[in-house]
Amino acid sequence: MGELFAEILRWFTTGEHWSGPDGVPAQVGTHLVYSVVATVIAALIALPIGLLIGHTGRGAFLAINLSGFGRALPSFGVVILAFQLSGLSLVPIYLALVLLAVPVMVTNTYAGMAAVDHDVRDAARGVGLTGWQVLWQVEVPLAFPLILAGVRIATIQVVATATIAAYLGFGGLGRYVFDGLAQRDLAQALAGAVLLAVVAIALDQALRALQKPLTPRGLRRSNR
Repeated sequence: MGELFAEILRWFTTGEHWSGPDGVPAQVGTHLVYSVVATVIAALIALPIGLLIGHTGRGAFLAINLSGFGRALPSFGVVILAFQLSGLSLVPIYLALVLLAVPVMVTNTYAGMAAVDHDVRDAARGVGLTGWQVLWQVEVPLAFPLILAGVRIATIQVVATATIAAYLGFGGLGRYVFDGLAQRDLAQALAGAVLLAVVAIALDQALRALQKPLTPRGLRRSNR
């Protein structure tokens, strides 16, 4: 174990691994582009759906069943199938990542909206707020912690799954994992896994940092 740790440390301290188009900074940047773009696209699709279902109460079965669909979806299989249909492009990569991220975002957004107290909604309507105002001024702020939790979970899943881009030759941190396994270079494969974990944690913490300032002050006090 100590020898393996020394090899991983040696890999990280080798200068050639940190420069050029195949270096760590370039591959981290590529991986971040795949992850962030896919997560944003998924959010643009999933959040409106979750908000609509939670606000109207219609289609709750869809939000609940989507969670199981997301866990059962074979992302690698989707990539291969889409790759065969679309040819050599990034389309199958983004398709698989978006399909992975959408279900958990829809489910968490619906759960956050469903958790809003009906008395609070009735009181908001009682003071004259329209349905649109109730949604944005009452429901969304109160549901925000759960909504953001869904985005965070989806982001981590996307970061981990974006390694499949390297399998099709598009780079990213999966390059180190696949190359390391193919070359029987365990240190390189584990170094790629460490870099993936660091990127996932960094994005998770960045999203977590948004939660406090965007959560209503009264809700923050009640959570404390």
